[in-house]
Amino acid sequence: MIEVWNFFAEPFAYDFMQRALLVAVLVGAVSAALSCFLVLKGWSLMGDAISHAVLPGIVIAFVLGLPLAIGAFAAGLFSAVATGYLKANSRVKEDTVMGIVFSGMFGLGLVLFTRVETDQHLSHILFGNMLGVTPGDLIETAIVAGGTLLVVLAKRRDLLLYCFDPQHARVVGLPVGLLHYGLLVLLSLTIVASLKAVGIILVVAMLIAPGAIAFLLTKTFSRMLVVAMAVAIGSSVLGTFISFHIDAATGPSIVLIQTAVFLLALFFAPGTGLLMRRGAADAPLPAAAKGGPRPMFGRLSLPRAEAGK
Repeated sequence: MIEVWNFFAEPFAYDFMQRALLVAVLVGAVSAALSCFLVLKGWSLMGDAISHAVLPGIVIAFVLGLPLAIGAFAAGLFSAVATGYLKANSRVKEDTVMGIVFSGMFGLGLVLFTRVETDQHLSHILFGNMLGVTPGDLIETAIVAGGTLLVVLAKRRDLLLYCFDPQHARVVGLPVGLLHYGLLVLLSLTIVASLKAVGIILVVAMLIAPGAIAFLLTKTFSRMLVVAMAVAIGSSVLGTFISFHIDAATGPSIVLIQTAVFLLALFFAPGTGLLMRRGAADAPLPAAAKGGPRPMFGRLSLPRAEAGK
């Protein structure tokens, strides 16, 4: 019992761990909330594209003496708008356009990074450096993540209806174009908030895994949000503790925990897990249930109250 207490209590003796845990909670909360919409919308690749595209913006911001977050946000927003423009004005499909845009932006960022003399370490940009977060970084992350989270929660019903059925959202009078680009802006801001914590590459996992796990475990969107945030915050905090004790990188530790939780949900989720479904299929049905329709698993209900009605 004492060892368990020391496992959680010892890191709090260090200021850098206190900041790291606060950043873990902030990043976990905002990435989980947005993750639910990205999973429902099928925009996982969009998160990947924007996260890679922020690198040239970071380098240019450093050269101009601007905050790195401003450069990252501008580059991420540019890649999102460029993707939408190319998709609307060419015969190329959206996933192909995203692959071209984000790989081109990432390549440009790497070239610029190698040509500019800087004290920034590339691995910290790619994989994050949560244990090296400064008080200024903490304040910046709190402002960006907190503001983004408030907007997501305030407009969750409109965003939910847009993600489920854009045509219906247009019919009921919602500004679909504004919601589309608003979601892209929120995605860019979330990536900016997570940049110093988990880096360009690993932020993709933070934007996908919590929503995917919650989707497997719940059937209503309100519960999906709660489960995703609990999983993201819990894995972020636990990963930070583990990385401290085993002297490992914090971002990868968090991602590994989220991957493990996803696998557990995939196989053992009540009613929907692969192993649970196999066991239910092998069990004999009651006489009253024979011949009746089997339930559809993995469907997320959309109550009227949650659809912006």
